[in-house]
Amino acid sequence: MPKVELVTTDGFLYPKAVLEREDLMERKGFPESYDLPALLRFLHDIKAGQGRVSAPVYSHLLYDVVPGERIVVDQPDMLIVEGLNVLQSAPPPEDGQAIPFVSDFFDFSIYVDADEALLRTWYVDRFLALRETTFRDPRSHFHSYAKLSDSEATETATSIWTRINLVNLRDNILPTRQRADLILKKGDSHRVDEVALRKL
Repeated sequence: MPKVELVTTDGFLYPKAVLEREDLMERKGFPESYDLPALLRFLHDIKAGQGRVSAPVYSHLLYDVVPGERIVVDQPDMLIVEGLNVLQSAPPPEDGQAIPFVSDFFDFSIYVDADEALLRTWYVDRFLALRETTFRDPRSHFHSYAKLSDSEATETATSIWTRINLVNLRDNILPTRQRADLILKKGDSHRVDEVALRKL
């Protein structure tokens, strides 16, 4: 049976203290909020076949990278890398120097797509559900949201979605869709309704 590992790019976000210092908390999840050199080094080492390559671990409860905690990936047959901005590219430098992209290390890429209205609805619904669960934990970064009324929570979630997530989607994520080898379009039931496969 193939050995499969999963690594999320959340672990390569800069720590919350750095994001706060650099005034990037409202840009968390945007390309500039990631330690791209560290992610590229990790992928390079995996692709080179090195054993026991480690990656940082992210806690959604703490909304931060966990200091000193690492996940170790040891020569998997398949590595799944999950993240929002992994298909991004940039204009090549005028001097012709090689600049690596995260996607240079991928053998196959999948973009999970959905209409903006559905994404907004799912985000708000998830926020309301977390208000009744994870947000109630005093350690949660979002603990203050646990006491919001339904209308306040809906308004807050919609504001966050519009101010941050939608901007990131339109400016950074959606433009990479056509770079994927496979595009899966989800409908309102979370079922995949459309499949677009690039000719291999």
